[in-house]
Amino acid sequence: MYSWDEDTSGWYGSAKYSYGDRGKESRDEAARRAAASGPRTYERRGGPNEAMVDPHKRIESLSKNPLVVAVDVTGSMANWPFEIFDRLPLLYNTLAQYREDLEICFAAIGDAGSDRWPLQATGFAKGYDLEQQLGALYGEGGGGDAPESYGLFACWMESHVTTPNADHPFLIVFGDAPMHETVPKDQIVRLLGDDPGKQGLWDRLVGKGGLDALATWRRVAQRWDTWFLRRPTGRKGDEVDQQWKQAVGADHLFRIDDQQRAVDYAMGIVARAWGHFEDFQKNMRARQDEGKVKAVAERIRAEGPRILACPSCAARLPADAAGRTTCGYCGSTLEL
Repeated sequence: MYSWDEDTSGWYGSAKYSYGDRGKESRDEAARRAAASGPRTYERRGGPNEAMVDPHKRIESLSKNPLVVAVDVTGSMANWPFEIFDRLPLLYNTLAQYREDLEICFAAIGDAGSDRWPLQATGFAKGYDLEQQLGALYGEGGGGDAPESYGLFACWMESHVTTPNADHPFLIVFGDAPMHETVPKDQIVRLLGDDPGKQGLWDRLVGKGGLDALATWRRVAQRWDTWFLRRPTGRKGDEVDQQWKQAVGADHLFRIDDQQRAVDYAMGIVARAWGHFEDFQKNMRARQDEGKVKAVAERIRAEGPRILACPSCAARLPADAAGRTTCGYCGSTLEL
């Protein structure tokens, strides 16, 4: 397991890597708390810590750079919370050196038609507090064969998560299945504790009392830089791909080639959007062989966030810039 301290000498790659000065205070505090707690372990329980992951709650992050990481925990993906837990210090320490106010929320997605805990969600946290948050999730491993309740999670994101200061918040979803296209009204009431009448959801209810899942995802994707990272299953362009393209956009569906590099893909997408992709590759070279580094980097360059630069001064432009815009550095008027 990765540790919270800054010692990277035990990493498996041939290159050397040192974290930057930014985020050092948070890393030092996490390392002290981790040392006092003893070796890192992932407790495998018979269920989640329900008090910590109850989706009835409403959460808020005052960070300018919140990140939500959601994982499908049905079927063969039941062990993914552990895989992320293993790499949690790496994930946080790497990204927090780029944006020190980073806060992360974790969620586990199941199937409301068959699972006991179809949606689990933590609050936002940073540093060592993330250990307890992520450890509270439970990979139930149930679910129907397909589809799953991704739409219920989107409804939770829309009505239960507030980020008033966020400039460009990220939402990363790991999954491998399609979603139920309608979220039944009774699930919204029973599992989220929402009253659609009071919360202005009635006008978005469709059919026999349900919420349009794809439309809900599109609204979420307008507020969050949303990526669906698909586990290596199925054929490219199949029904799962097509549905998720409708939900988050064709350019935000990312097919993972190597399941063991799932967290690296997520970190690389965020690092590229934040302008730290070269440092991320140095980080990865200290942990992986050059072939894996190149494979991940090439995929992210080809299918990850757009990187726009002003042709006059080479300054980076916002990823969502389009049409006529003005460079914030040199003042050039651009047509994109």
